[in-house]
Amino acid sequence: MRNNKAFNNAGKLTAILFLITLLLTPFIIVSAGERGVLMHFGKVQNQILGEGIHVIIPVVDTVKKLSVRVQKQEISAEASSKDLQDVFADVALNWHIISVEANALFQEIGDENDVTDRIINPAVEEVLKAVIAKYTAEEIITKRGEVKAGVDDALTTRLANYHVAVDDISLVHIHFSPAFGEAVEAKQIAEQEAKRAEFIAQKASKQAEARVNLAKGEAEAQKLLGENLTPNLLQRQAIEKWNGKLPLITGSGELKFLNLKEFVTAYDEK
Repeated sequence: MRNNKAFNNAGKLTAILFLITLLLTPFIIVSAGERGVLMHFGKVQNQILGEGIHVIIPVVDTVKKLSVRVQKQEISAEASSKDLQDVFADVALNWHIISVEANALFQEIGDENDVTDRIINPAVEEVLKAVIAKYTAEEIITKRGEVKAGVDDALTTRLANYHVAVDDISLVHIHFSPAFGEAVEAKQIAEQEAKRAEFIAQKASKQAEARVNLAKGEAEAQKLLGENLTPNLLQRQAIEKWNGKLPLITGSGELKFLNLKEFVTAYDEK
């Protein structure tokens, strides 16, 4: 009985000593992709602990680990264009904590959740509104790359003040109100109909112009033909086309052949 009691006491003592050892362990491990913010009695120090094992003073020192890896934040925001159209945008932001400023970030803002809630989300919404307000709804579609570059530059500058770096930003989806979509569709239909009407008018004009030119050409040809169609030319053409047979003259009496000599003589007398 005494042996069992002594064994239980020894086990309890071992457990207590183990807990004390854990509490007083002067080592801390900072994993890959992390930085350790060192604090003495809760006060943030200038020293930032990198990856690896670090010796600290138990009870006196505490360490807050922050991830400096690239993180993704998806945000939906609403803005108004230059021509006062409602614009809805889905933004995907890749960002990370600037590792050499991790202690300042934790001291001023907090951990990663505080950064996204208090800094990144409001900054994206505000920057998006400011940039989109510079463009009309049509320009937001046709100049999407320029809009993205504007948001990227403005957001990079803004978040750098809060010890956060922007790796990339994507305008995943931009859409407008249903009323604006219907207006755009109606405009496109009207433009297509106007282009079709213009094409038909141009085609009719060219056809009319072609008919006028054809008529002018025919009239000019007839005029030239009339000026050059002399009696001598007609006589010559008639002789060239004659097949050598004399025409028959019908009338009262019997059939007789036309006397070519008489015909030529009569023509010369005229």
